[in-house]
Amino acid sequence: MRNTTRALGLFENEDFDREGEDGKGRSCERLQRLDLHGALRERILPYCRLKYGEIWEDQVHGHRVGVLDATKLEDVDKIVGDTKTTLLINDPPYNIAVGNANTDNLFHISLQDYLEFSEKWVRNAIAVMNKDAHFYVWLGADYRNDFQPLADFIVLMRQFKELKSKSLITLRNQRGYGTQRNWMWVRQELLYYVRGTPIFNVEAEYTDIPKILRGYYKVVNGMITENLERSKSKYIRAGNVWVDIQQVFYRMDENVPGCYAQKPLKAIQRLILSGSSEGDLMLDFFAHSGTTLIAGEILKRKVYTFDVDPVFAEITIRRLEHIRKTGKTGWQWRSPFPEIDEHTGTTRWI
Repeated sequence: MRNTTRALGLFENEDFDREGEDGKGRSCERLQRLDLHGALRERILPYCRLKYGEIWEDQVHGHRVGVLDATKLEDVDKIVGDTKTTLLINDPPYNIAVGNANTDNLFHISLQDYLEFSEKWVRNAIAVMNKDAHFYVWLGADYRNDFQPLADFIVLMRQFKELKSKSLITLRNQRGYGTQRNWMWVRQELLYYVRGTPIFNVEAEYTDIPKILRGYYKVVNGMITENLERSKSKYIRAGNVWVDIQQVFYRMDENVPGCYAQKPLKAIQRLILSGSSEGDLMLDFFAHSGTTLIAGEILKRKVYTFDVDPVFAEITIRRLEHIRKTGKTGWQWRSPFPEIDEHTGTTRWI
């Protein structure tokens, strides 16, 4: 989620071992947050293979990555063409300044401008959806500012009669942010809508958490049964509160340094398995760290994704190349841009 965790401290010119520590036991990444450090982003731009309006096509499985604007239908049509999709997973900017940080690189505009931005990209998404399709949107709520923009976005969505609201999913973070005078914010919200009546694979919703509580009695065929007797699985379903996906990214291979608040790979895989089949085309209008593309690659789906920022498009392409070369889903401590001097691009987590 792009509005969690504490503000990060930064340091430079220290010695780092190969396990991501600075010699003093502190966990570190070798690339600073790209949304907070414009100078670093400018250093990376020359290494990006795409410019605005360009599309990279994968020669292995047909994925596409572009540098395009989600609010422009001509851009969306350029990458999608005449095809339609049954699954869209989107992680747009949340319009929240995190940790009291507010720089030119953070997407923070007026609420009215944000809603106009949202209306445009959602309308474009509907234009490329099948008559039966799933539509997911990750979105944040700023408790310091009347829970914007989540509540306002939900109201905005009512104008799109093609879409029907289905669920509000909450993913619980292991880490969070807040104050000593408030409940720690450890949640990420995922809005779920559908167009028509797409197929939903309920088996994909089961977790690895075993059922241990008896109860929930119900009469079936004249006999009183409890939930363990009626169940088709010994594991509980995820429902719309996901407590089984709690990840501290910089401790995991799937971490992409520089990409603040990437989404867990397991969460995206759950959405893909529940709403698509092998070989299906899925879309993501906001590539960011490339998680949707990686999940699609692993699960044998074709993914078209794009980002208005060439840096995130490049990261997405490199992440795909990285998993094919190494089998790893991210870089953990290491930078996706080894061309950049690691010491001056390092972030300290505190």
